[in-house]
Amino acid sequence: MSTATDDTRTEDRPSGTIETSAGHTSIVERVQAVQSAWILGVLVVIIAVFGLMAPSTFLTVGNATNIAQNVSIWAVLAVGVTFVIITSGIDLSIGSVLVVSSVVAAQVMERMGDQGWGTAAVGLVLSVLVGIFWGCFNGFMVAKANVPPLIVTLGTLSIALGIAQILTGGVDVRSAPTVLQDNIGYGRLAGIPVISIIALVIVVLGGILLHKTRFGRYTYAIGSNETSARRVGINVDRKLLQIYGFTGFLAGIAGLLSLAQYGTTTIAGQSLTNLNVIAAVVIGGTSIFGGTGTMFGSMVGLFIPAVLQAGFVIIGVSPYWQTVAVGSILIAAVYVDQHRRANEARGK
Repeated sequence: MSTATDDTRTEDRPSGTIETSAGHTSIVERVQAVQSAWILGVLVVIIAVFGLMAPSTFLTVGNATNIAQNVSIWAVLAVGVTFVIITSGIDLSIGSVLVVSSVVAAQVMERMGDQGWGTAAVGLVLSVLVGIFWGCFNGFMVAKANVPPLIVTLGTLSIALGIAQILTGGVDVRSAPTVLQDNIGYGRLAGIPVISIIALVIVVLGGILLHKTRFGRYTYAIGSNETSARRVGINVDRKLLQIYGFTGFLAGIAGLLSLAQYGTTTIAGQSLTNLNVIAAVVIGGTSIFGGTGTMFGSMVGLFIPAVLQAGFVIIGVSPYWQTVAVGSILIAAVYVDQHRRANEARGK
């Protein structure tokens, strides 16, 4: 009984301690700003190149709208993945969690038979609950069972996808309510896709949670030095459970958004979603070693593959070159991160 009380008391104590014990908060913020500026510069150069090569087709409102719509679902997933990677973790299961969440929601909505908002609301609740379940399972195995995140989420990637295939027999459910497709998947508000507006709201809220709250400070503290975080009184296990659960929650939302956009589940279409989102977050400056990252950087990193794909299609280059370019930028981003860390270590 006393242990639980102490746990709660110490949890409220360390917000000032973390910032002062790190002693380098302003330096870290400057480094993150430099990283974000660097990757934003890369994105601007890519846009400029394609704009010069195809100004009449690439630099158009329609093309920009299509790019924004294409990255919307990935953006929702990237919010959670940013939190996870900042803790020096990884989540390879997000694509499969999206799939199984959408499958459960689609099957129940199909059995309900109605095409209205009531059915869509039930689908949203179910999709989110399934996502939270898988996220909390990942968090429990990482925090309590001490299984490495790579192994846990690689396992749940396979399990969640397998369950989705068992439930459907491997055949996509093609009966998403029309209200979802008409109002969210293809809906527009002042010319902007509704799905992109939803994604933007989630990104902004995620950024506030990461950068302006104690929850975000604890996330950085765990990734910077988990042992030190425990010593100053942070309940690291609980925070990891919450962070992975939050990531699953967002995967559940992304599952319903996917149904709205495509009108069907995408069992075979999410095989590279996890890698694309993780690559975008890392390219955006979130360190795979933990403790560093910004929501802004993750979003900029997310637009790089989307802009490359759109640009290659417009200028008539095989879109397969997109994966080559993204892979090259990813390696360069990790190299820069390692070089920065080595310089910091020598500076100490």
